[in-house]
Amino acid sequence: MVIGHSKYQESKRIAIFLSMPDEIQTEEIIKDIFKQGKECFIPRYKPHSNHMDMLKLSSAEDISSLPLTSWNIHQPSDDDSVREEALSGGGLDLIFMPGLGFDKKGNRLGRGKGYYDTYLERCVKHPSGKPYTIALAFREQICESVPVAENDVQIDEILYEDC
Repeated sequence: MVIGHSKYQESKRIAIFLSMPDEIQTEEIIKDIFKQGKECFIPRYKPHSNHMDMLKLSSAEDISSLPLTSWNIHQPSDDDSVREEALSGGGLDLIFMPGLGFDKKGNRLGRGKGYYDTYLERCVKHPSGKPYTIALAFREQICESVPVAENDVQIDEILYEDC
């Protein structure tokens, strides 16, 4: 479903989250990004803030070498200055986004820190502009409406089973 998506096919620089157990699993998508010769970026969250960067992976296997966070997900360490940050280079074409709940208007309920909303605001200021955003969801996560705040950025598209 994701791999055949036209926006995915067109995109060269893609940011994707490393899944937690209760999220859509992204491992196969990450492998495909490398198989197709695209560039893959993953989040590095700064604790106690809403700041997030998207750092470049060199391969799908690269993930297992990264340290684990308190959420038990791999991410580049704070002092990792070798990896390219997406916005210091060519920006991003596509961001796959996680979330706890979504409505059909494109609103997303995250984990409450605003990492993605803040990052998208930075993307808008980049010369390449705002990337296309696709949320990956389970059918059970699609609601009539989710609470939204002023700085919440709507998602372009939500993909879920049988949608």
